[in-house]
Amino acid sequence: MKKRKAIFFRIKKAWSTLGPGLITGASDDDPSGIATYSQAGAKFGLSFLWTAILTYPLMVSIQKMCARIGLVTSQGLTGILKRNYPKPVLWLMVLFSFPAITLNIGADLAGMGAVANMLVPKFPAFTFSLLFTVIIVVLVIRLSYHKIAAILKWLCIALFCYLIVPFLSKPGIKDIIAHTFIPQFKFDKDFLLVLVGILGTTISPYLFFWQTAMEVEENNQRKLIVDKAIIHDVDKAIIHDMEVDVSWGIFFSNLVFYFIILTTGAVLFNAGIHQVDTVDQAALALRPLAGELSYALFALGVIGTGFLAVPVLAGSLSYIISETFNWQEGLDKKFYQAPGFYYVLIFSMGIALLINFTGLSPVQALIYTAVLYGITAPVLIAIILHISNNKKVMGEYTNSRLSNLLGLLTFILMSVAAVVLIYLQFKK
Repeated sequence: MKKRKAIFFRIKKAWSTLGPGLITGASDDDPSGIATYSQAGAKFGLSFLWTAILTYPLMVSIQKMCARIGLVTSQGLTGILKRNYPKPVLWLMVLFSFPAITLNIGADLAGMGAVANMLVPKFPAFTFSLLFTVIIVVLVIRLSYHKIAAILKWLCIALFCYLIVPFLSKPGIKDIIAHTFIPQFKFDKDFLLVLVGILGTTISPYLFFWQTAMEVEENNQRKLIVDKAIIHDVDKAIIHDMEVDVSWGIFFSNLVFYFIILTTGAVLFNAGIHQVDTVDQAALALRPLAGELSYALFALGVIGTGFLAVPVLAGSLSYIISETFNWQEGLDKKFYQAPGFYYVLIFSMGIALLINFTGLSPVQALIYTAVLYGITAPVLIAIILHISNNKKVMGEYTNSRLSNLLGLLTFILMSVAAVVLIYLQFKK
């Protein structure tokens, strides 16, 4: 009994340590990301499994920098940009971030609606997309940051669906090991597009803004009373907890995207189904091949991740715009305390929902999003690296040599990916 209590206590303590990093990582596997990973598996089998290992240390390094910036400065990334960099840099980020994130939200809501319609055909897809939009907006406005963070944290469990599905299809172990540790590369347009798509949906600029803002929110919530004195200062213990949180959050994110490629690669690719453009197509294709349980888990996972990712996307946009115009901001504030912040959230969700009526397919929306993210990601990574090495801003919490090396590699990789993506868009 004592051993059980001790184990339960350790699990509970570990779970309480996880927060913004877990939510950020899990939200990266949104419906549009799932569509990208499904395309990779369906078109090229297990060939892209190695990307989960490649992107992990790169993503961890950047998200840790963003988290540290938020903790040390108590400012969001946009606020730091506004105060320390030329205005054109700030406006460039806003100009590209707003349409990119809005298109991403639109693609996610469309994916959620399509999957829900697939499960309950009596109601059209848009009805579900509208319903999900209303639910998310109401919850974000009505609930406190603490409750929102708790809900988002528990929604991460929905991603476990994707860890179960591959075992239902029994893929070959030898092929899995080979494709996991031996990278494959082809100078082929379709292969390069998928590779760049994976990089873009994994290392996304909106995650930089969200991570920084969430650490500021966490710092505001972290009011430890010791001898009646309220402690606000960042210390090494807080930094350590943040690093553990980010590392596990990104690990979970990459584990899920690994298993999505594994599922679609082992089932769809081997069955000759090589064209999957949306998440509902992936789920439907799995149904006759992997069984009803695989189909249901895949579909329910999409809806769960949508409820997790859409508030993150819309929230990151609200932080960007609010900090740009010096509006009151924060999920811990009531609507009347930060109306501009919540109006941006509502407006972006509404515009994203209306994208369904423009004739723009989710695939096209994802392509445009990837291009816009591709342009902004290298610039933002360079700025994050610069801030993280500025002792006037970061004090004793500047980057280590390893962080700088990984950050530089991420910058180079994303810069090359951006050039390749733009080149491929104009290549016939």
